[in-house]
Amino acid sequence: MAANVQFDLVSPERKLASLEVEQVQIPGSEGDITAMAGHEPTILSLRPGLLTAKGAGAEEQYVVTGGFAELSADTISVLAEMALPRGEMSQEVVTDLIAQATKAHEEAQPEEHHLTQKFLADLMHIAEDLGFHTNL
Repeated sequence: MAANVQFDLVSPERKLASLEVEQVQIPGSEGDITAMAGHEPTILSLRPGLLTAKGAGAEEQYVVTGGFAELSADTISVLAEMALPRGEMSQEVVTDLIAQATKAHEEAQPEEHHLTQKFLADLMHIAEDLGFHTNL
């Protein structure tokens, strides 16, 4: 039996999770990471993606658009810019997120275009993976 770790996920709007889990798959800006009990202390930034918490035969999924994760041997804390349970994602939410990211890209300084384009591409990828339309 795998050891459990405390997992907390919060966004500016609400606390989405506070539970014991075996592992959390996190969409890190430098690549995906699976955090489990005993993890070395780490702080990482998030990219838009699907965060998955697994434990006790159950799996919870959340869509995050960015933020930070702090990992330690016995806790995983995620502070998301925006997070929603997968079941709360809708075409309306996807359309709004993509419109905001497109506007931010169009208004960005040339030296920021790479970052804003990557953010937009990540948003579109996760939306398509969840079955939403992105050609708006």
